[in-house]
Amino acid sequence: MTGRLAGIARRAVPKGPMEVLDTASVTLAGGVEGDVRGRIKPGGRGRRQVTLMESRDWDAAMAAIDRDIPWQERRANLLIEDFDLPQSPGVRLRIGSVLLQITMECDPCHRMDAIADGLQAALRPDWRGGACARVIEGGTIHIGDTIRIEES
Repeated sequence: MTGRLAGIARRAVPKGPMEVLDTASVTLAGGVEGDVRGRIKPGGRGRRQVTLMESRDWDAAMAAIDRDIPWQERRANLLIEDFDLPQSPGVRLRIGSVLLQITMECDPCHRMDAIADGLQAALRPDWRGGACARVIEGGTIHIGDTIRIEES
């Protein structure tokens, strides 16, 4: 089963605006280059280096609140199409040359309701808010890259 990378976004500072990109470097030390959340803190495990979200989950959340908000407002780094993100920590995903490992569900926080009333609740069911991952192998990703589960 394969899908496609449909979006890339990063933010330079906490609570800062998201910048949408066509291509990005992804590193072991910094996640999506230029994203404030990707850097591993001293003594940290890097469990939230990169965040991923399925486009159909975002669409379902938008339908639930009857709004049309750009995906990057979720503050995820990667938007995935035509692929079911595994809901199991430890699963490895290959996106182009980059290898990521799912670490946990990306729980929606209270800030989602500041974007739109009810958005936090709309993102809660069935990992709809996405998944967090750590970088196992860095590289460069591009819109349109294939995503697949890496056999280990």
